[in-house]
Amino acid sequence: MSAPIEAGPGSATVLHAVQPGDGGVARVVADLVRAQRSAGLRPVVACPPGTALAAELRAGGAEVHDWRAGRDPGPALVRETRDLARVVRAVRPALVHAHSAKAGLCARLAVRGRIPTVYQPHAWSFEAVTGTTAALARRWERFGARWADRVLCVSEAERRTGEAAGVPAAWSVVHNGVDTARFATGGPAGNPAPTAVCVGRLCRQKGQDVLLAAWSAVLAEVPAARLVLVGDGPDGERLRAAAGPSVRFAGAVGDTAPWYRAADVVVLPSRWEGMALAPLEAMAAGRPVVVTDVAGARESLPPGHEATCLVPSEDPAALAAALGRLLGRPELRHRLGREAHGHVLSRFDVRRTGAAVAEIYRELAGVRGTEHREPIAQ
Repeated sequence: MSAPIEAGPGSATVLHAVQPGDGGVARVVADLVRAQRSAGLRPVVACPPGTALAAELRAGGAEVHDWRAGRDPGPALVRETRDLARVVRAVRPALVHAHSAKAGLCARLAVRGRIPTVYQPHAWSFEAVTGTTAALARRWERFGARWADRVLCVSEAERRTGEAAGVPAAWSVVHNGVDTARFATGGPAGNPAPTAVCVGRLCRQKGQDVLLAAWSAVLAEVPAARLVLVGDGPDGERLRAAAGPSVRFAGAVGDTAPWYRAADVVVLPSRWEGMALAPLEAMAAGRPVVVTDVAGARESLPPGHEATCLVPSEDPAALAAALGRLLGRPELRHRLGREAHGHVLSRFDVRRTGAAVAEIYRELAGVRGTEHREPIAQ
């Protein structure tokens, strides 16, 4: 790049570079932006246009720059990196916060250490692929770490995965948080039939194919059970073809909270995660969850829930047994739901997440907002 990249003097501007513009990553960014604006910072977001994130942020009055970027690396990488560098020069942030592998790749190439940079993987790119592609992704993460002043993980398990891959980073761990008021419980669902709900992008990562493979065994245990898949994605057509009449596809929705309240049990059979938001949101709504033992899952569950709510990844039999047990025992799921609700209120409030991220900004770049007060446990 011909022009230097530097921050404005005394600036309290944070540039969030984001790809993708929907799903859990977008939710994390939207919550951070809202908290940072309330704290007197100037958060600016570069993200793909036409996405749910861009629309939500603009509707809330945040500054958004269109940055056209696909999910995967490819021939467009050079153009994507140059476009992001132009945004950096225009915004002149005090700190760049890159979210997810693609934004982390482009942002670090664009800035190359000239501005304090936080990279937040939101699950490692090399977990999503195999063979040569995974080896190349690990090699890049090791190399690219030199251009991140901090690698911010959403769980200790995600950090350990990075360390095991040889990423030589300065680490911080800040658990994801949720807006507990938004997902406040409305009491038991009151469904005529026991209902499991899965909220997530319809893709290999989220494991809905494993859930459908398990569902016939769930029906053998609880014949009246119903399953709702909330979300859309590249595997939608294939999953619909594999589903039976007791499975409903709700599609993508703007607000997931009503679906959590409509659930008796929320399930997320992921193949990999950093720390998934959907189980935290479900527990904030007072619903028990069944999750696979991937990064962040153990850290998100209340003490003592692992035996009932945690199953191995890609194990349809174990998943079916856990779901059948909860769907068939109302008193058990009600107790676990109450415990889960209290657990999220005390440990995973989004305000606590925002305060911890703000402390990292202050440490790296002296970026300060107004003083933050910890939420009072309820």
